[in-house]
Amino acid sequence: MFSEAAERVELCLFEGGKEQRLPLAKGVGSIWHGYLPELGPGKHYGFRVHGPWDPARGLRCNANKLLVDPYARELSGSPTWDKSLIGGTHSNGDGEDQMPNPDDSAHHAMKSVIASPFFDWGNDRHLDTPWNQTVIYEVHVKGFTQKNPRIPENLRGTYAGLAHPASIDYLRALGVTAVELLPIHQFFHDGFLLDRGLRNYWGYHTINYFAPHNEYASRNRPNAVVSEFKHMVKTLHQAGMEVILDVVYNHTAEGNHDGPLLSLRGIDNPAYYRLVPDNLAYYMDYTGTGNSLNMRHPHVLQLIMDSLRYWVNEMHVDGFRFDLAATLARSMHEVDRLSAFFDLVQQDPVISRVKLIAEPWDVGDGGYQVGNFPALWSEWNGKYRDCIRDYWRGERSALGEFGYRFTGSSDLYEGSSRRPHASVNFVTCHDGFTLRDLVSYNEKHNDANHEGSRDGESHNRSWNCGAEGETDDKEVRALRGRQQRNMLATLMLSQGVPMLTAGDELGRTQGGNNNAYCQDNDISWFDWETVDRDLLAFTRKLIHFARKHPVFRRRGWFQGRPLQRHDPKSLHDIAWFTLTGEEMAEEHWDNATANVLGVFLNGEGIATPDDRGRRVVDDSFYLMFNAGHETANFKLPPARWGKAWTMVFDTQRGFIPEGESVERKAGQAWELAPRSLAVWKR
Repeated sequence: MFSEAAERVELCLFEGGKEQRLPLAKGVGSIWHGYLPELGPGKHYGFRVHGPWDPARGLRCNANKLLVDPYARELSGSPTWDKSLIGGTHSNGDGEDQMPNPDDSAHHAMKSVIASPFFDWGNDRHLDTPWNQTVIYEVHVKGFTQKNPRIPENLRGTYAGLAHPASIDYLRALGVTAVELLPIHQFFHDGFLLDRGLRNYWGYHTINYFAPHNEYASRNRPNAVVSEFKHMVKTLHQAGMEVILDVVYNHTAEGNHDGPLLSLRGIDNPAYYRLVPDNLAYYMDYTGTGNSLNMRHPHVLQLIMDSLRYWVNEMHVDGFRFDLAATLARSMHEVDRLSAFFDLVQQDPVISRVKLIAEPWDVGDGGYQVGNFPALWSEWNGKYRDCIRDYWRGERSALGEFGYRFTGSSDLYEGSSRRPHASVNFVTCHDGFTLRDLVSYNEKHNDANHEGSRDGESHNRSWNCGAEGETDDKEVRALRGRQQRNMLATLMLSQGVPMLTAGDELGRTQGGNNNAYCQDNDISWFDWETVDRDLLAFTRKLIHFARKHPVFRRRGWFQGRPLQRHDPKSLHDIAWFTLTGEEMAEEHWDNATANVLGVFLNGEGIATPDDRGRRVVDDSFYLMFNAGHETANFKLPPARWGKAWTMVFDTQRGFIPEGESVERKAGQAWELAPRSLAVWKR
């Protein structure tokens, strides 16, 4: 264990309620070490670090606190708060004036566990699904299965529940290619939440970067947690789905100067955390959680890189989504995309080969960095989310930006030699309204969080979909359903990587709560008894349709020019049209009152292998968008773009059933309902 701050370190072994303390030796580079060859899997242990308690100098050693091994592969015990976990006590609220808390925390601290490295992976391997074929499903391990009646009760809410055939069958039928799991690193439940009868549901409060969260295991006993997680990954791989982890390397559960002393703080506080330079008793907080990891320290960087390699090599995960990734790029105060962390990732032979997704912002100054991450990285495209919402909300100035976002956001990524897959597109995520609530509520309803509804986004802005919440009004329900289908269809047909928030395909509601981070209950869990079957059927068809046609998942950028440059009759790879069927000019994009447009996507230049390995040219499509409040009388383009067209679906009625057809010829009109889109195949 690394610690420059320690004067003495003890390894503490636990068995039958008894604690045995063994001194470790200090070696080169402040590495404290010992060798116990007789210890095997299942043994519980922890560390006690003796050293100075001097908050004014940033030092917070307290040997009364049992500390988690930062490299522990598994933890046991309940990850909940107790006053004995607090490192210091004080009377006047001044972090510099704290005294060490004498209470021994061993009874309440989580114990590190030696985990067995053995598991029969069989022929499991990383799937390496190409980015342009990836459809991400952001899902919570517990919430997805907790109330599913098709899963045995003892497996609900667990890794085994996600690996159950009922879960696998659902995900395969939906058509997603990757599950992005909300944090599964071992996390902590804050005392202030427990006092309110709440829990840390989302899990963005990490204790340890190697151990899977033990509350998600169906059998919480030594060696069972790691094994069950591996079984889940193996099962998902067998079903053709990758596993991406949402990881929180920007801060830990130890919080600010008043927080608990669980691991890194008691081991070497100034090495592991960013402290306020002129007042070392306090923490730099770029994350809104009380602390930020010190990415300038080599042992912090080593810890993170060792953790990432472990999850790839030993746990077989396929990629990572980095929470508040701008914090990882901070060298001093400013965000530096060439920081040491990104240099290490770039040259690492393991990490550089998996999927890397940044949440490209934090809460510090200059923290919004959409479009500014290095070439290996994809990003949650927050500008895509905002633009697509604004367009379908009827904002008058959204048309020009809509063109960029729909085609992969070349304005953000092409200049740095990145591809459309750099943009991970989404319209909702775990943080905010569900899709159903987005079109049903104008204001947040977070009373259940007991924060006076001061938390979460301030408001949702009007969607003009009628009264808030549930309603019996048939027209209002129809409009809300159409708006959900509009955003799902736009998401799946846009260039880039689509990310679907789990439950949006079912019409899942949180009752207007847009910050359900603490709601480990019916507010957050899937209600499998009240599924919107029509919406689910539409979403399944939509995903499979988009995956079938590579024109919607191009590897490179549109060029806006003929596919055959020297053939004057050759059609452009993409073309934009007005309501009257004429190609759009610059003045059309500048028209701030416009909210309708058509787009031609040329499949002739895109060939993919069929089941026999033969190269097959894709179809071409014409998409009509109407975000206005009135019916739009569209004209299809002139015959050179296509002599005849067949409708695939529109968001008013859904997909055209087999055996039926809706056809129009070039130049003919089609009345598109208010706030809807239609897709035609040439």
